[in-house]
Amino acid sequence: MADEQTQDNQLPEVSAEVEAAGGELDARIQVLEEELAAAQDKALRMAADLQNVRRRAEQDVEKAHKFALEKFAGDLLPVVDSLERGLELSSPDDEAIKAVREGMELTLKLFQDTLKRYQLEVVDPEGAPFDPEHHQAMAMQESTQVEPNSVLKVFQKGYLLNGRLLRPAMVVVSKAPAEVPPSIDEQA
Repeated sequence: MADEQTQDNQLPEVSAEVEAAGGELDARIQVLEEELAAAQDKALRMAADLQNVRRRAEQDVEKAHKFALEKFAGDLLPVVDSLERGLELSSPDDEAIKAVREGMELTLKLFQDTLKRYQLEVVDPEGAPFDPEHHQAMAMQESTQVEPNSVLKVFQKGYLLNGRLLRPAMVVVSKAPAEVPPSIDEQA
């Protein structure tokens, strides 16, 4: 019986120690759960960052492939302009230059076909509404034949490379004719 009383007296001490250890364990578990949540969050953020870096790198490579010819194509455009200008200035009826003119026409067509193959599109907006995204206004001219803000004349064609503006078209834009102010009759 004395042993039972000793055991009964020890049980409250042991249970107090177990409760204290349990409290410490609960606190430790909570700290570890918070650290685990923080580590999972950090891993998730790092995975998202890695995915963003990959996507950006893929986009950069795609743009590099798409627009690698931009400078080279820009350097070739004056050649196309010169061929077109030469054809404009030469007479198709002149027998002395007929063979040269035909050669220029064939060369220009070959050049234009090659530019199309590499996704270079011509911006020739004559008669179209003025678009500041693709056209550069060189002058404005009054006109009654077309609506105001329309392209009357193209000085130099523009070009797009894969939908991106390589060179704007240089144009003359129409404006409404100036109204003549009514004359004042001073004798009235």
